[in-house]
Amino acid sequence: MSSDFETYEQDFGTITAEVTNKIGKIPKLSGEEKTQLVLNVDKQLEEVRELLEQMDLEVREIPIQSRAMYTTRLKSYKQEMEKLEKDFKRSRIAYSDEVRNELLGDDAISSEGQRAHLLDNTERLERSSRRLEAGYQIAVETVKRIAQQKKE
Repeated sequence: MSSDFETYEQDFGTITAEVTNKIGKIPKLSGEEKTQLVLNVDKQLEEVRELLEQMDLEVREIPIQSRAMYTTRLKSYKQEMEKLEKDFKRSRIAYSDEVRNELLGDDAISSEGQRAHLLDNTERLERSSRRLEAGYQIAVETVKRIAQQKKE
């Protein structure tokens, strides 16, 4: 069963890498090109959601003693998916922000810089929180395993 999970993990990695690349291109495009790329990314994000559902089903079938590790990995993938969705939303808005900046002039640029800085810091904080959470989960699993080994 874990081999199915690992296959899903590989697919997840491939698709999310493609999505990340495309999300970076969206703000630079306009018109029909942008629309097509947005539709394409939206379709791929739906594929990722389906992969996560399949992974979730696989985790439920894994024996309890190994399930915790896969559950933690799945949780991490779900967090990555949330980040991708946020990035996708921001990239779609970026073009309209550029138009807004042209209309409003330099004041909008400085406030946009502040906004970008705030978003960067928020992302950094979210990544750090996810790392801390993952570390905490690993520590909890380790303690549980040690306790189980002592019982045996």
